[in-house]
Amino acid sequence: MLSKHQKIVLASGNKGKIKEFQAMLADYSIIPQSEFNIKEIEETGTTFVENAILKARHAAFESQLPAIADDSGLVVDALGGKPGVISARYAGVEASDKDNLLKLIHDIKALPNKEHLSARFICILAFMKHENDPCPVITQGIWEGHIVLQAAGNNGFGYDPVFFVEEYNCTSAQLSREQKNTFSHRGKALRLLRQQLEN
Repeated sequence: MLSKHQKIVLASGNKGKIKEFQAMLADYSIIPQSEFNIKEIEETGTTFVENAILKARHAAFESQLPAIADDSGLVVDALGGKPGVISARYAGVEASDKDNLLKLIHDIKALPNKEHLSARFICILAFMKHENDPCPVITQGIWEGHIVLQAAGNNGFGYDPVFFVEEYNCTSAQLSREQKNTFSHRGKALRLLRQQLEN
């Protein structure tokens, strides 16, 4: 069990993710790895789990503090599971959120059948007490939805503007932060992680 206000390094420089983690794990001091001048490690894993562990281990080693890493992405059935583990770099290593979004829309428009665009966000979280932690805590969250080709909304980040949420009849980017944290893949995984950290 971790003490309240324990410093934990978040292996991410994504401002959207940082805000979500700090909001959902408010009892702890979540510090982005950029504050330690830790550079992002290359994601060489073929699964979300592998990449999350790679990133958490690297952040724990560099900071000498407990670390949390998230590996998440969008899985579109009509694209054979793409963008998947390369969601953040779907349009290239230095791609922006807009670049990735435009590539996704382009690739879907090229499909012969655009009627069934079921998709899901998947989030894997890995928590490591230290770099050699033999038993990292792993949690998973999945958020089902479908892709729309007309982007809508200014909240969120990444693929949120085209991820349609049935529960609210709008895109993820049209939800408030509170609403998104209730339903999202990361919100689900974070709630499970918080339970594990408390226990």
